[in-house]
Amino acid sequence: MPVRCRDILKIVEEIAPRHLAESWDNTGLQVGDPEAVVHRVMLALDVALEVAAEAKDNGAGLIVSHHPMIFEPLREVRIDSPGGKLVAFLIENRIAVYAAHTSLDNVSGGVSDALAEKIGLTRPAVLQKTGRERYIKLAVFVPSGHLEEVRRAVTEAGAGHIGNYSDCTFAAPGTGTFRPLDGTIPYIGKTGELEMVEEVKLETVLPAARLASVLDAMLKAHPYEEVAYDLYPLENGPACGPGRVGDLPGPVPFGEFALRVKKALGLDLVRVGGSPEETVKRVAVCGGAGADLWPAALSAGADTFVTGDLKYHDAREMLAAGLKFLDAGHHGTETAVLSVLHSRLVRRCRETNLDVEIFLSKTNTDPFAYL
Repeated sequence: MPVRCRDILKIVEEIAPRHLAESWDNTGLQVGDPEAVVHRVMLALDVALEVAAEAKDNGAGLIVSHHPMIFEPLREVRIDSPGGKLVAFLIENRIAVYAAHTSLDNVSGGVSDALAEKIGLTRPAVLQKTGRERYIKLAVFVPSGHLEEVRRAVTEAGAGHIGNYSDCTFAAPGTGTFRPLDGTIPYIGKTGELEMVEEVKLETVLPAARLASVLDAMLKAHPYEEVAYDLYPLENGPACGPGRVGDLPGPVPFGEFALRVKKALGLDLVRVGGSPEETVKRVAVCGGAGADLWPAALSAGADTFVTGDLKYHDAREMLAAGLKFLDAGHHGTETAVLSVLHSRLVRRCRETNLDVEIFLSKTNTDPFAYL
């Protein structure tokens, strides 16, 4: 069965739901046909003409990027302008572009979580909470002999994750009653007779974006012709928002920490503010341009802030407030998310039987070089 662009985008939006994007952002499909058949997908931080050419040369029909290719409303598409030339190239070569921008910044497991993991933070928490991810509680009534089959089906489809724990469910026994009416083909019982069955109420939680796939798996695994289940929207889904804050496994001198970050991110250099001898224990991070989050980092007890695109006056204010900083660049603090996104997309495509190849762009789109 051919894989269409919309099939891939559905999985992307499971990983980075669009409702988590900021109101000013332009997350979503920017160029292309959602019904187009796709054999290869390329992941990139940015979409430039050289990135689009790489996609064409490698047979990719879809580019999933972090930064939007189109941010401000288009007033014209002129082939003699860089933007117009890019749009024309993509359309001529039938390459679609989807941007997962602040949706990927804010979601758990996104940009800042990838950065926090790279530099070795433990128990990272959201730095600036802007809301909660949409979660649903599922309660389904299962005959006791089929509990494990249904439980395994829903958890493998994406239910049952709470923090760093998987397969989280609760089962309570009880007695179910039903009377099969004319025209039914009951798994248990006889038409017209009241049946009493030992059943188990199985409860679990799931991201709203996974609801369709979880219900499909549940219904396929459940033996009943008509499945009794309840869905409850939750108000206590995981917190979401930009930035993360966490602790190092042990205190280290700032100079040593800076060298660790530089090596972990594969950078030639980083800009730092603070004495090399000072101790680093608690670190806040924000992939990309996170300067406006430094007061939140200070309030969260961080002694060091790692981000990109710091300006002169921001740096001075941080040092004056007692907050050390490390500027690893916009590109340098975001690129780690691509390998994470790649792993999650590959796994979900395999789970949903989508025969498509996903690969990382090799084009360096960092506009800065250092002499």
